[in-house]
Amino acid sequence: MHPNISTLLTGAKVIPVLVIEDAADALPLAQCLVDNGLPILEITLRSEAALQAIETIASKVEGAKVGVGSILTEVQLNEAQSAGGQFGVSPGVSQKLLQALEMSDWPFLLPGAGSLSEMLTLRDAGFTQQKLFPAAVLGGVSMLKSVAGPVSDIEFCPTGGIKPENAEEFLSQPNVFAIGGTWIAPLDLVRAKDWAEIGRRAAEASKLGV
Repeated sequence: MHPNISTLLTGAKVIPVLVIEDAADALPLAQCLVDNGLPILEITLRSEAALQAIETIASKVEGAKVGVGSILTEVQLNEAQSAGGQFGVSPGVSQKLLQALEMSDWPFLLPGAGSLSEMLTLRDAGFTQQKLFPAAVLGGVSMLKSVAGPVSDIEFCPTGGIKPENAEEFLSQPNVFAIGGTWIAPLDLVRAKDWAEIGRRAAEASKLGV
């Protein structure tokens, strides 16, 4: 059995999903989020600066727990681990990636699923906590209610289309242990280095589901 991401969650039930284009933004951004109650971070591999940003946060931001998102291949899996990432996240899982996960001792705590077949495949591999992505497109809360019966032992972290106005509805579902979202630190605010607004959004998000 794989360890569960809920062992990392210390009260906060919101995981900011981050794209960092400039490695110089990594330190102030992560510090801002941690200081405002969101220590669990998902840094996506969607920019050339991502790995450097992960290294910076993992080594310099006390209290940050750095997840690496958008992992699609074994190469990225190894790069994420080498950069100092503490856990891995994927939007989905191919057979090749699943094989790499099964051979790795690095905690890949949040693999993604978008269908019952993918949920069962991950369940068979020992993953009982999964990322539901893209949550809103898949039906959102209706999807979560529909799968609660057939896979009652799986818990989800819905990501994709989560916003402040629907966050509480997602978190109120019995099979949801956390949510992920880009609204806390969207790319435009990061580019503008608007740490005050990001901090305000993080502080509000830290109170969700508590």
